[in-house]
Amino acid sequence: MLILLLQPLFCFSAQETSNQQPNFPGPQDVLSFVNQTIAWYRQLSAEQQIANEPEDIIFVSDDRQLATQILRLSFDFGLAYASSPSVAPAPASSGSPTQDRYQQLLQLANTADQQAKQTQVEVEDARRKLETAPLRKRKEIESQIAELQAELDLAQTRRDTLRNMLQFVSGANGNGGSLHAQLEELQRVIPPVNEKNGTQPENSSASNVPARKSESTGILGLITDLISLSKKVHTIDDRIQQTNNLQQAAKQIRTPFSSKLKELVKGGNDIVQQPDATDPAVLAQQKQQLDTMTAQFKQTAGLVMPLSKQSILFDLHKRSLSNWHDAVKSEYSTVLRNLMIHLGVLAFMLALIVGMAEVWRRAIFRYVHDFRRRYQFMLLRRLVMWFMIAIVVAFAFASELGSLATFAGLLTAGIAVALQNVILSVAGYFYLIGKYGVRVGDRVQISGVTGEVVDIGLVRLHLMELASTGTDAQPTGRVVVFSNSVVFQPTSGLYKQIPGTNFVWHQITLTLAPEGNYREVETRLLNAVESVFKDYKDALEQQRLRMQKSLSVMSEISLHPQSHFHLTQAGLEVVIRYPLVLDKVAEIDDKITRALLDAIERSPKLRLVGTGTPNIQAVTEPAEAVAKQ
Repeated sequence: MLILLLQPLFCFSAQETSNQQPNFPGPQDVLSFVNQTIAWYRQLSAEQQIANEPEDIIFVSDDRQLATQILRLSFDFGLAYASSPSVAPAPASSGSPTQDRYQQLLQLANTADQQAKQTQVEVEDARRKLETAPLRKRKEIESQIAELQAELDLAQTRRDTLRNMLQFVSGANGNGGSLHAQLEELQRVIPPVNEKNGTQPENSSASNVPARKSESTGILGLITDLISLSKKVHTIDDRIQQTNNLQQAAKQIRTPFSSKLKELVKGGNDIVQQPDATDPAVLAQQKQQLDTMTAQFKQTAGLVMPLSKQSILFDLHKRSLSNWHDAVKSEYSTVLRNLMIHLGVLAFMLALIVGMAEVWRRAIFRYVHDFRRRYQFMLLRRLVMWFMIAIVVAFAFASELGSLATFAGLLTAGIAVALQNVILSVAGYFYLIGKYGVRVGDRVQISGVTGEVVDIGLVRLHLMELASTGTDAQPTGRVVVFSNSVVFQPTSGLYKQIPGTNFVWHQITLTLAPEGNYREVETRLLNAVESVFKDYKDALEQQRLRMQKSLSVMSEISLHPQSHFHLTQAGLEVVIRYPLVLDKVAEIDDKITRALLDAIERSPKLRLVGTGTPNIQAVTEPAEAVAKQ
């Protein structure tokens, strides 16, 4: 009757089996399954590590409770298996003495178990007879019950002794020690198995619940969240795969016992469905078969029950992990969508800045015709464009203004220390291109080096070196490079033309006899110089006006030939100074020299005195209108 009552409870286990003879797991297989469950349980720490939201803590708490119950059911199955070796026969003998001894002990244990069961049945029958027996036979039945009880105690003691020996031999065939002892040792060192309620997982107090993380607003924060969520999804997928593997292992362990239950159910049904017999011997035989099946069913059901409960808990655990996986994937999709929106806005802003810079560039080329001004405006445009790009990118990647300010402060301090010379050169660049700065083509003198400016970079200045400062100044074929920071060095002077001008002063000195007419001499020499000066007089006049305007000079500036007289011991010294265009120094000096020689040789011829030969020299006094920066 017990078989018929328990049949619906285990029918789902029987449906999973095949018609093949079950291959029962050995003690080592059971111990391996328990160890696999322990390893799976310890992987819960991976879930705890990725739980950084209050919702995650709820999932972790539910998973821990389910995992604790699954772990306890594995131990329940293992201990039940270790206590019922007759359910799982030993493997085929390999001919070793240990295996033979195991087979003998197993047969003796089964025989002792059958004898104990038969004696127990006889004791119960005698007690039922005692209840209805007349007074004259009660003493005889009581004596019979006492004898049967003694036989039962002896049979049970013999059965328990053989079972203990069988467990020891079974454990010795495995890893040493009985299976029951090993499971008890594992149970002792794993705290969750010893807890009775199992509803409060460790490390799950309310004080450990993390605060809700603020939503990231910057691209860098969104990328960080995306990586964290991706790692979380991968961890949950691993847990689902580990749970599937453990569930499959539990199913393999459960299948032989489910097959045995199916056989017992089928055998019981066959006996019950047989026609009612009237022969007492047949009835006694059927009763003995049913009692044996009932005992075997109880033992097998005690093994299948924990594994069947595990199957339900595995499904609940996987459903919890799947819900957690879906929640994380939904959050991942939201963060990814926000990241795409931020990247789109960033790309739009950068395209807008580049477009405005392109419009600015076209406006410069259309409305600014001066090459120098155009260069300055183009430089300003480039600086503004990159500054705006840096601001937009900084605000796009930073999630908070405070972090942006801290990052910018640290970055600026590091740059200022590491690139102080470069920063000084950049500052010198803006000084060089200022109102009184230099431009390409200007002739300058820096630290005793004279040359023409060929390029003005952001940190460097390139000069084409000239051989000398005289009338025969020619390129040497070398390019001299100076750092723009040279303008801030007190020992390195920078000499350059006044902005908008391109002239220098030269002078020629003649010593005449003192008895000559100095007025006639002055007039003749100045007329000679004026005859050449008139060819470029208009160009110098324009330069004079520009110079007067740019320097805001109120006094009149003269760019005309001048003469000065000095009395010396040798005679009367006359100095003729004249301006000339810098690009035509050699040509103009040649013409003036020829004109002066013609004037000296013209009748009446001027008599020169002194030992030196007259020569043309560049004027080095401040009157040459050269400014110093």
